[in-house]
This record gives sequence, C-alpha cells and structure tokens, in this order.
Amino acid sequence: MAIVDAHAHIYPEKIAHRAVEAVCDFYSVGMYGEGTIEHLLSCQKTAPITHFLVHSVATSPRAVESINTFIAQACSDHPEFIGFMTMHQDYEDPEREVQRAIDLGLKGAKIHPDSQHVDLDDPRLMAFYEIIEGRLPIVIHTGDYRYDHSNPVRLKKVLRAFPNLRVDAAHYGSWSRFEVGYDVLHDEAARNDNLFIDTSSSSFMLGARRMRELARLWGTDRVMFGSDYPMWDPADEYATIAHAGFTDDELENILWHNAERFIGVSVG
Repeated sequence: MAIVDAHAHIYPEKIAHRAVEAVCDFYSVGMYGEGTIEHLLSCQKTAPITHFLVHSVATSPRAVESINTFIAQACSDHPEFIGFMTMHQDYEDPEREVQRAIDLGLKGAKIHPDSQHVDLDDPRLMAFYEIIEGRLPIVIHTGDYRYDHSNPVRLKKVLRAFPNLRVDAAHYGSWSRFEVGYDVLHDEAARNDNLFIDTSSSSFMLGARRMRELARLWGTDRVMFGSDYPMWDPADEYATIAHAGFTDDELENILWHNAERFIGVSVG
C-alpha cells in the first residue's frame, strides 16, 4: 500500500532557514522541520510514507519560475516526490508558465492567498483557474481566523465558476476554523466530486476523535492525509491518522487512493 503525504513544503538549502523563519513569523509558531529535501525524506525512517506532494509558495512574481524549476528538479532527483507548481497573481504570463511547468513534469499547482496577499476569488486568480481547469489540480490554502483572503465563502464562487477544477481546500476547508469549512462547503461537496480536503495542520487543534468525526462528515472518499511539513513531523501526523479509529478501507482512501484521484496519477 502506498502512503501519500499530500501537503509538504520544501525549499532550496541556501534559503530554507529564512523560509522556515518567515513561516514561523507568519503563524507565530515554532517549526518541526528544516524545510530541506533531505530532512523531509528522513521522516521515512520512522513512518511508512512512500510519497510526498511537494510545493512552495511564490510571495513575489519574480520567484515563480525559480520555485517551479526547483520543485521539478527535486522531483527528478527523488521519485518519492510529486511536484506542484506555484503561481503569483501578478506574474506576467501564467499561460506560458503553466505549460512550462507541465513540460517539466509538475502535476498540479499550489497557492496561499493569505501569504500572497490576494483574495482567492480575485480576477487575476480566476484567470489562472481558467487556464488550469481540466489540466492541473490545485491545492488552495483555505481559511484563517485572522484574514479574509482565503475565506471558504470565496472558494464557493471559484467552485461554481469552474466545476471541472480539481481543488484541495487545504486544512479541512478552513484552517483554524475547521467546522466553518464544512458548514460553508458541504453543499458544494455534495454535488462536486472535484472538491477534496486535506488533514494538514489540523490534528494539534482537533485531536484524533474530532478529526475522525469531521472526516466522516466530509466523506472519507475526499479526505487526504497531509502533514504541512516543515510545520509538523510527517511521521507524527501519520501516526495520528493511523491510530484515529478509521476503518482499514477509510485509511486506504485517506492515505492513498484519494491522493491518486486528486493528483491524477497512480502511485501504487
């Protein structure tokens, strides 16, 4: 059985320390990991994770191409990695970069509206979704009690405008307000098989029982295991999911099959 961590961040070694510090400052929390390729892979020594969906976030348009090139090279070097491109709302030619990312072997996209200071239904991002609809899935950081940029209410507009856009509404659909994500988006989930969620950055707030209950409300055929490395230890996050009381069939979906359907590739 494959086990896919569907939400992990990596950075080039020369900037990893600064990148991790910036994330620490953004969330006012300490970090588990170094943010490097080697440190992420080291968690395989203590957990049976076979694959990682890896990405990074461009906080300026000039960083887009270098990040995408780095992620593609990391995936070329490490078959355990499945890479997603980044995009910034002010990047000049997203169509060209999407095609370049596809040619590089990247399998999807990731945006973080809060750290990129843009509403997730901003017209510039709506134009990006139109480009990737039916071509690439996208992980969207969703929800934060401090900001409105990634409000799940905004995601409803996106899902209705682009019904063939495959979306991971990360962090149970609304980070730090996990039940709000379900309350806002469950009607979309009922009619849209392209809406997924992941479990990243949630167990420390929810605990195992509430994670299990919330996953079953969403439907365990759309929930993906994710660690949000380097914020958390993927091995610890895996252990939480594995011992949360899910059935074997539910675990196979959460740890493996749902990620395959979301990404659109077989990893078994």
